Amino acid sequence: MQFRTRAAILTGAILIGVVATLFAEAADWAAGVFAGYAQSWHWLPLLTTPLTFMALVWLTRRYAPFARGSGIPQVIAAQADPNEATRTLISPRTVAAKAVLTIGAVLGGASVGREGPTVQLAAAVMGATHRLVRVPLRGGVLIAGGAAGVAAAFNTPLAGLLFAIEELASAYEQRVTLLVLAAIVIAGMVAQSVQGDYIYFGAIGAHMPLLSALLVAPVAGIAGGMAGGLFSRTLLAMAQSRNRMTTWTRANPVKFAGACGAVVAVLGVFTGLTWGTGYSAARAMIVGVDAPLWFGPAKFVATAATAIAGLPGGIFAPSLAVGAGVGNLLREVFPGEPASAIVILGMVAYFAGVVRAPLTAVIILSETTASRGLMLPMFATAFIADAASQWVCREKLYHGLSKTFAMPATPKAP
Repeated sequence: MQFRTRAAILTGAILIGVVATLFAEAADWAAGVFAGYAQSWHWLPLLTTPLTFMALVWLTRRYAPFARGSGIPQVIAAQADPNEATRTLISPRTVAAKAVLTIGAVLGGASVGREGPTVQLAAAVMGATHRLVRVPLRGGVLIAGGAAGVAAAFNTPLAGLLFAIEELASAYEQRVTLLVLAAIVIAGMVAQSVQGDYIYFGAIGAHMPLLSALLVAPVAGIAGGMAGGLFSRTLLAMAQSRNRMTTWTRANPVKFAGACGAVVAVLGVFTGLTWGTGYSAARAMIVGVDAPLWFGPAKFVATAATAIAGLPGGIFAPSLAVGAGVGNLLREVFPGEPASAIVILGMVAYFAGVVRAPLTAVIILSETTASRGLMLPMFATAFIADAASQWVCREKLYHGLSKTFAMPATPKAP
């Protein structure tokens, strides 16, 4: 039994690296297709994006209700009953629909990322390997699968480890074993060997003098953290609150999705920058290219509208883009400081404010920009942002959303 369990975990880790890479390539292809379409037919997305939102929400609710949203809340909820979750939250049907519908969202211009869906796909791969060799699936293994998805998606094994401990495992009280950690590292290494040893945003190598960091880190942490908390509070309010507006949206999900799609389309058509993940705009700001000050707020609205619409897709990459916009605003406050460092601190602050995982935020930005000389300012910014986010939204976003996917209690045998 022990040999089969190890074989299931290690086989799953290898497969996660391959699946994450294929999914990343498909998402990048879809983003390229939409970029060409939006450039050739500038005004047409005003019609097609709302219709795409409506179609995706209808298909999700009709055929794959557990595929909606990010994917990370599903993995957190699945830990309550991992083996039952392989038939619902992380079933082959659910994750296949998740992958296809997320690609559809990217093709429609939605402000979504692939990282959250990759977490759900990765957990499903772990579930499949365990069912194949007929060994029970444990909550800790789902943690490993989900975190391996993060490692493979960003090509950042260390960030995957911290995400397992800081975010996924915080809902599951257990020791993270060496085998679980090995699975995360293996998945990241497989993805790295297939994709190449690339750096997500490129080797930026940003740094900042200590005295400057003492001034910038608190401002960036408070501004980015509160903005991230506002984003989380908006999503949780739409998911959990009971009022006239949320009652209407739940009664008319397809119409509401169309309205959200219209917001995304108008922003995308008139700005030309808020479509998709926002990767290109974020990278441009990191390397010091001047960007309009309205980018951050506009991307914030586009990402929030996409997230509350109910279609499948993640918020990791769009949140990094919004954070870059926050950093771009902070450049006006600190014009004499290194532009790249200011933007990266804005990204760390906003991401930590949304996800409420400050260590993960620091390591992701450190590994995706090769800015290890900025580690101390990033840590200070992230912890301040985590505290500032709680002023606006006490509940952690993914754990709050996981309650909407709560697994039914398994009846005890008489």
